[in-house]
Formats: sequence, structure tokens, C-alpha cells
Amino acid sequence: MTTIGLIGSGNIGSALAHLTVAAGHDVVLSNRRGPDSLAALVAELGPRARAATPQEAAEAGDLVVVTIPLAAYRSVPVDPLRGKVVIDTNNYYPQRDGQIAELDDESTTTAELLQAHLPESKVVKAFNNIFAGFLPVLARPTGDPERSVLAIAGDDAEAKAVVARYLDEVGYDAYDVGALAEGWRYQRDEPAYAELYSADPHGTWPPQQPRRVDEAFLVEQLGKAKRYRDM
Repeated sequence: MTTIGLIGSGNIGSALAHLTVAAGHDVVLSNRRGPDSLAALVAELGPRARAATPQEAAEAGDLVVVTIPLAAYRSVPVDPLRGKVVIDTNNYYPQRDGQIAELDDESTTTAELLQAHLPESKVVKAFNNIFAGFLPVLARPTGDPERSVLAIAGDDAEAKAVVARYLDEVGYDAYDVGALAEGWRYQRDEPAYAELYSADPHGTWPPQQPRRVDEAFLVEQLGKAKRYRDM
């Protein structure tokens, strides 16, 4: 990996861009408003960063992160992502995204929707269950006893290995939850969702106090996952 493409440069995308540059990689940022809107962020990131269109970011990235509102997932360019590993950070918020029937009836998951849109890409779900502001705060070097772990899910073992290596480089261990369909276990409102990484009282928003999460605690919370219909 030498270049990370970012389709979406909001809270998660910006945080990952900073961590990626700090890890020694180049980043190509994009958003729906166009490259000029990213000038300040690119200047802040320095010479390893440049702004582009989503198509150009997809073409340039050795690894590409899709971090846009779920409702816009069909806008992700397909052709330049063929054969590439794609990280999906999406979550489903009906109040923002509108009702999506196949997510409401739990016949699929957000990452599987993106995978269906990108049939020749290798989608891995990651970074969706941690508050974006905590990503740079909790990042630690390899072997640091205070390092946290993040969940990943995907259908391709080699793709998950690529993503695990990227997580390692930006400051996190990876825990393989299993197939892409298992990504629901750390989706919105589940015990392994964002509040997992917060030491604030339940319901505090935005959270202020990050909390280290080790593998044992993550696994425990993943094991408590329930389908929405059973909640």
C-alpha cells in the first residue's frame, strides 16, 4: 500500500487521512462538493495529500475507503474499484438515509449493499463503530499495551489481511468478526457500536472520554448482539 483513496472526507475520512499521512502513506481525498472544497484539509495534511474527484480517488487508491452517507452508496464509482480492496465505514440511520427496506427487514447489511454495488471489489467493513473524534486519540503504535482493537468483517481472507495491516499502521489491532454478513454485530445500537469506545455515561453526545477496548471486551460485546426485531 502506498496510496489510500478516500471517497468521502467528512469526520471519519478526515481522521483517517491524518492517521494515514502520519503512517507514511499518500492520501487522495474526495467528496461530493469537489476538490476545491478540500483545499484547507489538504494544506493541513501536507505534501502527501491531494484532492480529487471520487472517480480519481478510486483510480489512485491502492486501498480505498468509502465513507459517505449510506443513501449515496450507489454514487461510488464501480469500474476503477474492480479488483481492489474497499473499506466500508457506513452505518444506516433511517432519519438521514431514508427507509431502506432490505435493511429494515434485516435481509442484508450495509456492507453487503456496497458489495452488491461493487461486485468485482473486495469489501471489508471497518471503522464504523468508533466515534471519529476518538480515532486519532486512541491510536497507538504496534505492541503498545494501551492499544485498542477494531472489528473487521469481509468475505475475502486476503482482503481482510490487507485491511488488518492498514489498521496496524494507523494504530489499531484488528479482530476478524467473520463474513461480511456478520457486520451487523457492530452496527448502530448494538453493544459493540460506538459507545463501546467511550467512558462517558450512556447517551452522552458527543462523547468526550475515550476508552481503550481490548479484544476480550470487544468479543464479549459482539456476543451480546441482537437483531433489531429481537430488541
